[in-house]
Amino acid sequence: MSDKRQDYISWDEYFMGVAMLSGMRSKDPNTQVGCCIVSQDHKILSMGYNGFPTGCSDDEFPWAREGDPLDNKYFYTTHSELNAILNYRGGSLEGTSLYVTLFPCNECAKAIIQAGIKELIYDSDKYRDTPSTIASRRMLKAAGVTFRKYEHTGRKVEFTL
Repeated sequence: MSDKRQDYISWDEYFMGVAMLSGMRSKDPNTQVGCCIVSQDHKILSMGYNGFPTGCSDDEFPWAREGDPLDNKYFYTTHSELNAILNYRGGSLEGTSLYVTLFPCNECAKAIIQAGIKELIYDSDKYRDTPSTIASRRMLKAAGVTFRKYEHTGRKVEFTL
């Protein structure tokens, strides 16, 4: 009998990797965010990335970040967290964990709280000092949603066929 492998990835590495891979589906030229929602028994329930709602062509709606509000992306795009919550078709998300590559805005925080998600693991927090993210933190804390920064291991993940 041989010993089992010791160099397998952790649950955090696995689920954040899925979130990162999901973000690579985004067609946004500036920001690609991915999300993965996980049950308490380590099952992937849903995934999402930032983009336009179903039926809204990413060739016909704007990707610009500036200019007239009707001519930039902000009124039209759906964030990865909301996409993952809305994509879930299995019932309740109560007590689940959410892995996301960018700390959620205040609007996504509301959806996370209302969905019953209890843990948030995020990678980047580049908008930490913006009003949206400050409000998000306040609401998540008030609602009892725990959050923590993903700890990179430095491990290089390679696929071999």
